[in-house]
Amino acid sequence: MTALAYVGAAMAEIAGCFAFWAWLRMGKSAWWLLPGMASLALFAWLLTLVDTDHAGRAYAAYGGVYIVSAILWLWIVEGARPDRWDLAGALVCLGGAAVILFGPRGG
Repeated sequence: MTALAYVGAAMAEIAGCFAFWAWLRMGKSAWWLLPGMASLALFAWLLTLVDTDHAGRAYAAYGGVYIVSAILWLWIVEGARPDRWDLAGALVCLGGAAVILFGPRGG
């Protein structure tokens, strides 16, 4: 469930932010903001589904998933192929997210 929540949240956040980008940077209609805001609300709700006791930990671990998703967006939607540094950085971030979310906790 956690993986699905994170992937869904990443897609919702990127789509929502892209709607604002399209409006401000690409000259699209302000109507793009409506689905963009709905998408950002979906993003916030999906993060509440992550199985952890603390919101900050869920958000911190999500950062790695977001970065990997943004690299995929770059490639699939924008047509810019990631280079080895994009991929290496994304793997480092995903590893850090795993440590944050799944590391053993004392106490």
